[in-house]
Amino acid sequence: MGASVANFGLLWPIGQPAGERLSLALRSRALWLEILGEAKIPHRVSGSLHVACRTDEEAVGREFAALGGALGYQCRWLERAEALSASHALQPEALLGALFSETEMMVDPREVLATLPGFLSEEFGVHFAWNSAAVSIENSEVHTPQGVWEAGRVIVCNGADFDNLYPELLRQSGMTCCRLQMMRTQPQPAGWDLGPALAGGLTFRFYPSFGITPSLPALERRIAEETPEYERFGIHTMVSQASTGALTFGDSHVYGLEVSPFSRAEIDELILRHLRSYIRVPEFAIAERWHGVYAKHPNKAYVRLSPEPEVEVVTGLGGAGMTLSFGVAEQTFANLTNQEARA
Repeated sequence: MGASVANFGLLWPIGQPAGERLSLALRSRALWLEILGEAKIPHRVSGSLHVACRTDEEAVGREFAALGGALGYQCRWLERAEALSASHALQPEALLGALFSETEMMVDPREVLATLPGFLSEEFGVHFAWNSAAVSIENSEVHTPQGVWEAGRVIVCNGADFDNLYPELLRQSGMTCCRLQMMRTQPQPAGWDLGPALAGGLTFRFYPSFGITPSLPALERRIAEETPEYERFGIHTMVSQASTGALTFGDSHVYGLEVSPFSRAEIDELILRHLRSYIRVPEFAIAERWHGVYAKHPNKAYVRLSPEPEVEVVTGLGGAGMTLSFGVAEQTFANLTNQEARA
C-alpha cells in the first residue's frame, strides 16, 4: 500500500551520480530485466528523453551528453528533428532538443505487485504472510497479531513507517519523509505509444547526476526566480506509460515528518500546466489522483541500521526505490552469505 505501488514505475539510472550509485542502478536494472522476463510482467525498455524548451535547459542537456559517456552514462544529445522522431508526444513549437538515454525502463508497479508474489511462491517456495503487521522484534522473533515468526536473520524494510519498529533509532537516523502527488490518465487510444519516458527541463535540477554540468546553477536560478511556486512544492514533471496505455504524470516533493493526508489541487494544476507546455497526447483527462510517501536521507542513497545482532533495517531509498531496489537486495543477501561464512 506504500511507495512500492504509489510510484511512477520508472527505473531511472541516469538520475544516479556517477560511480558506485550508477553501477548499483545498472546492476539493479539487469536484475529487473531477468525477473520481469521470467515472471512475464509487461515492461518497456524504451530509454528516456529529458526535453529542453529553454536555452538553459538545452545547455545542461548538451553538457551532460558531452560529459556523461566517460562517466558510464549511455546518452546523447538529440537535435530538434531527431527528438521529434523519437517521440511524437513532444510539442514541435516548444522544442529545442532533448537528452536521450538508453537505460531507463517503464514497468507498472501495480502489475509487479499483482504478479510477482505468486511467481516467487510457485517458482521458489517463498511464503508471504499477508495482513500480518510486525509489531515488535525480540531476539530474532517477529511478533505479529497472527503469531510469532522465528528467524535466524530478520531484514526490516519499513519504508516511511518510523513509528512502529525501532522508532527512536529511525528518528535519529537523519531520514525524513517526502510526500508527492501524482496522476494517471485514461488509457490512450489503442496503439498510441509514448515512446521513451519523458522528463521536462525542471527535472535537470532534481537529480544529483546533473550536478556535473556547468550550466545547472544558472538554470536553477532562473526557475527559482520565474516560477517560485515550482520551488515551493518541489515540482518537476515526468511521464511514463503503463501496459494499459494510461499515462502517469507527476510529481511534487514536500519534505517533513508530519505528512498531510490531504492533496492540493493547486499542485496538480501546476504539474499539468508544465506538462502541457511541452507534450501533446490524445487523452489528457485524469482518471486517478493520489499521493505517495517515501523515506529519504539527505546524503545517503539508502540507510542500513543494525538495531540488534540478528536484525538489519534497510530503508530510505528516497525517489530511487525501483531504480536501486534489486541491486540493494543483492548486496543485502551477499552480506548475509558472507556473515554466515565467517560464522
